[in-house]
Amino acid sequence: MDLRATLAAHRLVAIVRGDDADAALRTVLTLAEEGVELIEVSLTGKDALLVIERARAALGPGQPLGAGTVLTADDAVAAHRAGADFAVTPGLGEGVVAAREQGMPVLAGVMTPTDVITARTLGATALKIFPAAQAGGPAYVKALRGPFPHETLVPVGGVDEAAARAHLAAGATAVGVGSPLVGDAADGGSLDALRARARAFRAAVGEARP
Repeated sequence: MDLRATLAAHRLVAIVRGDDADAALRTVLTLAEEGVELIEVSLTGKDALLVIERARAALGPGQPLGAGTVLTADDAVAAHRAGADFAVTPGLGEGVVAAREQGMPVLAGVMTPTDVITARTLGATALKIFPAAQAGGPAYVKALRGPFPHETLVPVGGVDEAAARAHLAAGATAVGVGSPLVGDAADGGSLDALRARARAFRAAVGEARP
């Protein structure tokens, strides 16, 4: 898949992490039904690899489906086998390299300019600014745009609807959103509420299109 182009087109990555594998699967499928094109299932969730495998079977090959919190080479291999077609990492390490070896594009976690340069060396496809709120929010994204005008930047961490608009206005390509979007749906919470949040976030990122 062309991860850079997909991020630029849709501007939203939903991050699903839950303690109930069945609920997490329902969350993934509901987000897809609501038109959220990029969905990441964190490997720290309950039976995450099974969730990815079942989601891939239900969604078919056309829906981008990522594995998040890919830390090790084993994580990358297992995620690829389960059906993930892109990987997301919280930082830079062997998970980035191994995912690339599996043929998966990588949204790699970075925080500093040095991290950005290292991520390039490791073959990262796009850069997850994490944790975005603690790093300085939209102002930090704007600052990074100076030395790195052509990088695909995706702030993650503390991104609600207002922050999503601000990050995109500051030059982010897309935003990654966990609990402000998913809420408690992946733990068995309301899917109707999830649908409402998904529509609100899709509208927010749509309004921010350049």
